[in-house]
Amino acid sequence: MSYAGLSSLIWSVADLLRGDYKPSEYGRVILPFTVLRRLDCVLAPTKAEVLAKKAECEQKGLNPEPFLTRLTGVPFANTSSLDLARLMGDPDHIGPNLAAYIQGFSAPVRDIFERFRFAEQTDRLQKAGLLYQVTERFVGFDLSPAAVSNHDMGLAFEELIRKFAEASNETAGEHFTPRDVIKLMVNLLFIEDSDILTPGTPAVRTIYDPTAGTGGMLSVAAEHLLAHNPAARLTMFGQELNDESYAICKADMLIKGQEVRNIVPGNTLSDDGHPGQKFDYMLSNPPFGVEWKKVEKEVRREHEQLGHAGRFGPGLPRISDGSLLFLLHLLSKMRPAQEGGSRIGIVLNGSPLFTGGAGSGESEIRRHVLENDLVEAIIALPTDMFFNTGIATYVWILTNRKPEHRRGLVQLIDASAFWQKMRKSLGSKRKEMGEEDIAAVTRLFGEAAEADLATITDTTGKTTRVILRAGEAPPAAPEGGRVKVAPLSRLLRNEVFGYRQITVERPLRDEAGRIVLGTKGKQRGKPLPDPALRDTENVPLDQDTADYLAREVLPHAPDAWVDEEKTKIGYEIPFNRFFYVFEAPRPLEAIDAELREVTARIKAMLEDLTA
Repeated sequence: MSYAGLSSLIWSVADLLRGDYKPSEYGRVILPFTVLRRLDCVLAPTKAEVLAKKAECEQKGLNPEPFLTRLTGVPFANTSSLDLARLMGDPDHIGPNLAAYIQGFSAPVRDIFERFRFAEQTDRLQKAGLLYQVTERFVGFDLSPAAVSNHDMGLAFEELIRKFAEASNETAGEHFTPRDVIKLMVNLLFIEDSDILTPGTPAVRTIYDPTAGTGGMLSVAAEHLLAHNPAARLTMFGQELNDESYAICKADMLIKGQEVRNIVPGNTLSDDGHPGQKFDYMLSNPPFGVEWKKVEKEVRREHEQLGHAGRFGPGLPRISDGSLLFLLHLLSKMRPAQEGGSRIGIVLNGSPLFTGGAGSGESEIRRHVLENDLVEAIIALPTDMFFNTGIATYVWILTNRKPEHRRGLVQLIDASAFWQKMRKSLGSKRKEMGEEDIAAVTRLFGEAAEADLATITDTTGKTTRVILRAGEAPPAAPEGGRVKVAPLSRLLRNEVFGYRQITVERPLRDEAGRIVLGTKGKQRGKPLPDPALRDTENVPLDQDTADYLAREVLPHAPDAWVDEEKTKIGYEIPFNRFFYVFEAPRPLEAIDAELREVTARIKAMLEDLTA
């Protein structure tokens, strides 16, 4: 049976739940029961040996756990004499027996069921008279490794997670990133690592997600890698704040044979679950525009006491949006370049590109990543791509191991036109990137070259897109149609995004119009500035301040000067400015003719009504 068929079969348990549970709650029963049945099947062949070894260890006063996991061949065991099939023999005590069975599992597995709040669900099922029926249905599914491989079980479980996310799409976006977005990010992350993608290379890499949600990013990364190179191995690490999402992620890792101790609960910003660790790859979709007041005390303490030795040395963003804190956290997890370096993919909204003036926390963070040549590319995604927001979003790719031809450069790609309409909207998600869209953007990134996009519109309004590489001429417009050419990929030097914020002073004058001079200290004998006439100007880093002053200021204010002590360096990434295409307004004659035609049509309609 295919993994999709298996997930549909398991999800059919929802028929029993209908009426007693809302569709958005089905997953709270189906996901933990799926995990339970899988573990039950995995442990079945060694059950008798495990119970015998447990009794032997207890007799000798030894901790049985290490001996039992050696027997099971997996990092967990169950010391209860019960299993799901045996529970069926005592319908009257199904509730307490099921609870006792779960208590027999190793601590990491018990943690999963506790985070699922499984006891609450079994009580609810018991009160509804459904617990025995639901358990019986799961006992009927053969989820043994002989029938369903780890890989297929992982895919089936992912499909169940997706169904659950879609059923509860009003909150899905907090814990579930759309698969098309993850696929694009994973493609961009791996494209420059030829070793790991070469079939037969036994490469081992680590990947980390500090906002793991249900583990989708980690799973898709592993899937992508194994599809290209089955000999490669990806060790996954993650942290997740939400208990239910954490339980799903940990269960997913357990089902796939990953080390579940690598997935930790808690708030990444205030309590780093992987202190001191470095990773090869990192992916994250942190919450957009969420304030970080709850963790402000811990974050500020780390920033002030540890500086650049901690995670938040470069600066702190405004309290209303903590997404850049996650970026700083990821940067702190990068391997040194001499040890192979790291690559990061993170989804952010538009705010981190330009919010905050020179000297602000946001500007200082941008300054840090650009002056250290860490930003490789920023890709604008289509709007309406996420379950819980329709706003513009951007994928940032950062690395400390840029290839030679990318050094000192940032690639901006406007992929906002690369989408297709979904057959059925899911919350705010109305658009998706198809395989061709993802491949086109990945190629653009891989080529690290500038390109334009020609959009051809025919007389019926149907559009087609053609990517134009450097030197390629746009296609001819169809009869009655038009061709619009706009930038698609731009390569810009890091310093293009920097500027000096200079303070322009004008002299203070007395009532007679004479310049007032200072009488003390450094100001003695010099013109005093007039605060009312003070102004600031942003001068691009690649321009000389004196030249700028002579050209832009002195012709209008010959007595002006720059207070060098107040000069600040700022960085912003005005993404849309680099893709703006001026469209000349239509001639007035054409607009007048159109207005006359519309007016005549309205007049004729009114005459028909009064006739």
